[in-house]
Amino acid sequence: MLAAAIFFRLTADEWRWIILAIALVWLAEALNTAIERLADAVTLEPNDNIGIAKDVAAGAVLAAAAFSAVIGLMIFLPRLV
Repeated sequence: MLAAAIFFRLTADEWRWIILAIALVWLAEALNTAIERLADAVTLEPNDNIGIAKDVAAGAVLAAAAFSAVIGLMIFLPRLV
């Protein structure tokens, strides 16, 4: 995404949206990793509540990635068409 941003010479506002999208995914990934590591430190035995917490955290990463994809499409699609 960064190479495309440089190639298409994005405006300052577009760069802000790209940076926000990247940061959002990184933040979601970091929180997901923290939740998974903490849950594994508590117990390695199967636990329904821990499983749900891990699923919700993974879902948040998916939602962040989808939101970032929408931002990318909104910025780059007009330049490609």
